[in-house]
Amino acid sequence: MAESKPVIFAAMGGNLAIAVTKFVAAAMTGSSAMLSEGIHSVVDTGNQILLLLGMQRAKRPPSEQFPFGHGKEIYFWSFVVALLIFAVGSGVSLYEGVVHIMHPEPIESPLINYIVLGLGILFEGASWAFALNQFRKTKGKWSYLEAVHRGKDPSMFVVVFEDSAALLGLLVALAGIGLSQWTGLAVFDGIASVIIGLILGGTAIWLAMETKGLLIGEAANRHVVDDIRQLAHDAEGIEQVNEVLTMHMGPDFVLVNLSVRFSRDARAERIERTIVALDRQIKQRHAAVKRIFVEAEARAGVDEREDPSGPDSSSGEMPAPAG
Repeated sequence: MAESKPVIFAAMGGNLAIAVTKFVAAAMTGSSAMLSEGIHSVVDTGNQILLLLGMQRAKRPPSEQFPFGHGKEIYFWSFVVALLIFAVGSGVSLYEGVVHIMHPEPIESPLINYIVLGLGILFEGASWAFALNQFRKTKGKWSYLEAVHRGKDPSMFVVVFEDSAALLGLLVALAGIGLSQWTGLAVFDGIASVIIGLILGGTAIWLAMETKGLLIGEAANRHVVDDIRQLAHDAEGIEQVNEVLTMHMGPDFVLVNLSVRFSRDARAERIERTIVALDRQIKQRHAAVKRIFVEAEARAGVDEREDPSGPDSSSGEMPAPAG
């Protein structure tokens, strides 16, 4: 998550600066689209603060009440960001747009709006380019959509989404004000505000869908699960791998639960060596894996009383050593 902090600070600074100028321009010209853009910038600034709050709270160490830490805080606050974009940004923009469509008012001093929108496009464009460049570095070989879908750190792609929506909204506002001035029909300004609201609503819904799975408890990516399964299958003394259950407890914290069947002749010391070696191998290959639990499954039809010391006589969890 550390690499996403500069992106968030850059976006927050740009949004805060341009929000003030948008509100001043909206007050001077009476533009609905400009007012919607000002609200949009304020919401974006608040969202970046919430993302930073989530990242900070996610660093808190494990406790008795939260034994696996607080990594999911970033998922919760990212979901709150999506709700705010939808409820505040989209809702207010749609309302302002409908009001100005029903009761259109002429825009005064449109030149002020053009200047502010031009500065907004400049600032938002710079923030968007910086965020996209950082996102490109972290996405690897995946496509952009695939990286968003598979990514486990929402703090990065949330900023990219917000900046993309902001840039598109500025272009729509520019078109709305330009059409209003060109045609003399103030209704185009209200229509632009409605379109901005729809853009924000669509962005919010997509963000909510992407963060929902992480908040509930999304598994690690398929290639990670498959590799862990193969490592367990190749481990000495393991005869069969039944289940590989994973969950992201945070962007950099994967919990792994393995259900395996040890060979019939395996004894306690051999099982312990296998678990220690497997724990080390998995964590070396996948740095995000922090906790591993191994569950030994009993053979079907084996009576527990036949060999109480053998690993196949019972089914129980054996946590891999911490570290």
